[in-house]
Amino acid sequence: MDCRDETRDGGFPYVVHHGAVQGVTGSAHEWVVSESASVLIDCGLFQGRDVGPSGASASDLSIDFDISRIQAVVLTHVHIDHVGRLPWLFAAGYEGPVYCSEPSARLLPIVLEDAFKLGISRQPDQVEAFLTLLKQRLVAVPYEAWTAVPLGDDKVFIQLLPAGHILGSASVSCRDAQGHVTVFSGDLGARLAPILRSAQSPYRADCLVIESTYGDRLHEGRAARSARLERALVRAMEDKGTLLIPAFSIGRTQELLYELEGLIHRHQSARMNAHLDWDELPIVLDSPLASRFTQVYRELDAFWDAEARERLDEGRKPFDFDQLLTVDDHEAHQRMVRHLAESARPAVVIAASGMCAGGRIMNYLKAMLDDARHNLLFVGYQAQGTPGRAIQQEGQGGEVMLEGQRYSIAMPVTSISGYSAHGDQQDLLDFVEGMQEKPSEIRVVHGDPAAKAGLKQALEARYRRWGWPVSVCCPEG
Repeated sequence: MDCRDETRDGGFPYVVHHGAVQGVTGSAHEWVVSESASVLIDCGLFQGRDVGPSGASASDLSIDFDISRIQAVVLTHVHIDHVGRLPWLFAAGYEGPVYCSEPSARLLPIVLEDAFKLGISRQPDQVEAFLTLLKQRLVAVPYEAWTAVPLGDDKVFIQLLPAGHILGSASVSCRDAQGHVTVFSGDLGARLAPILRSAQSPYRADCLVIESTYGDRLHEGRAARSARLERALVRAMEDKGTLLIPAFSIGRTQELLYELEGLIHRHQSARMNAHLDWDELPIVLDSPLASRFTQVYRELDAFWDAEARERLDEGRKPFDFDQLLTVDDHEAHQRMVRHLAESARPAVVIAASGMCAGGRIMNYLKAMLDDARHNLLFVGYQAQGTPGRAIQQEGQGGEVMLEGQRYSIAMPVTSISGYSAHGDQQDLLDFVEGMQEKPSEIRVVHGDPAAKAGLKQALEARYRRWGWPVSVCCPEG
């Protein structure tokens, strides 16, 4: 297939990709149902070197596509690379509703309040005006139910199903009046990931737009990655320094807290090494935004999976255990950086951003990168062009530019890919195989070239075994 925007031989509906086709950020896909009506699935920020088909990038976030026919927006989840350009969309003149899951409706204003302050204005009255407008536009949609979305003379339906990526994440099924179904996977989570219910496959799809972040590889199993996290902790604490873990404020941070609480609970009253008990290991959450998200996670335990709810029934507190220290204000953050950089007290620090592209993690890196007693642990994908990717590639003994200054990397650098909130190739294939009626057209997006090509090849091989025809393409916008 030549990957044209128009599907079904040039008729309606068809899909236009405005982002996440030349990389993994800036997700924005337009489902066009008529000459005058369409639905936009996500409207995310670009990060690193990722660019949009019309040139939008991390340095130019203006809406670079025609929005005149867009009458509804549906969000798969609230990560910034899927929702971060909503303020720019509103500023460009979009006046319609924003649909999302019920947990996402709780989390989205927090995400966009932070993004708005960083990207548009720090003036409180402007921030408050935007948040008021956003809340007026939000439509919370329950999982599984088909919800009518009026588009002028056209009437379509959407269905959100759990995606297992972060709290509130969903795949989106879009059905037109003729019964044609286009499914947007959003970001799919790894199977058996903690806290969240696993991704649920739609019943059917004619066309599937699927992510491919890890489309060419397999993750470690949960037991293996938990063992690697424990080994990384023990090794780092032997150096009597700090273990830095860059993590996005929502999703990855809560999963890490959950896993760390599990390790501490399992080893309670035991020695980690000659100078430290597990019970004495401080876990520092240095992110006001992550703290707010973690509080919402606590309040939305009805959306947790059975295992996580069992911990609650046992009287445990996965997001509020005794060893957890939170750092909120900036002065306390600066004191913590100085204290951990200068002292020999072991600690684990979780701070954003997950790709080291800003945020409080930058101050820790600047203060500690050149000290070999500290350790750095990556637990998620590092996009091309981000400082995180540069540090990951250079490793111990290399150098990296941080905000215009060069730093030596003396600390050991470790990566555990299995902690990605994204599913691996098998998870993506399982999502397709779980459909009772498989799509005859699949569009592979949201991945680096090798990842997209790997998933495309795996899908085609799977369909050949089934003996079913399929058209698989990797759009480039």
